[in-house]
Amino acid sequence: MGGDFHKVWGSVLVALTVAFAIGIVINEATHAEHHEANAYKIDVPEGGSQVAAVPQAPVLEPVGPLLASADASAGERAFRRCGSCHTVEKGGPNKIGPNLYNIVGSAKGAASGFAYSDAIKAMGGEWTYADLNAFLAKPKDFLAGTKMNFNGISNVKDRANVIAYLRANADTPAPLPAQ
Repeated sequence: MGGDFHKVWGSVLVALTVAFAIGIVINEATHAEHHEANAYKIDVPEGGSQVAAVPQAPVLEPVGPLLASADASAGERAFRRCGSCHTVEKGGPNKIGPNLYNIVGSAKGAASGFAYSDAIKAMGGEWTYADLNAFLAKPKDFLAGTKMNFNGISNVKDRANVIAYLRANADTPAPLPAQ
């Protein structure tokens, strides 16, 4: 029986070693690809005496003009994917993300009882329509260091609808921006 135990134990160790090695290979392969995909390629002219242009971030379409006609009920439907991490009810609990009741016009990083990232705490200010638009478009582009792990909402009309839904979830909805 002692010999069988050693064979089983040896097999387990070999399997763990192989799994560990495969994990390292996969991590290295995806890690290198991640850096290449997120790196900016800057073409330097021959001779290197000229300054290469820095790529500009894409301009985000403003949400303000769409808010007057935005559909809060469509925003509620779109918000369902956010509901696994956020609540919007008055006095609702924080989840993985903070409760978003009365978020439009409120101070950034101020929901009581939520552990915000240092980045949002350092940002300060209030959640404007423009900030919510940029954050919902791509959180990590808006705020490097955010804990929010969400790819964003690419369609500006969908973002306007979500913002209209968030705006409606307040004691007194914030005024719409001037056109």
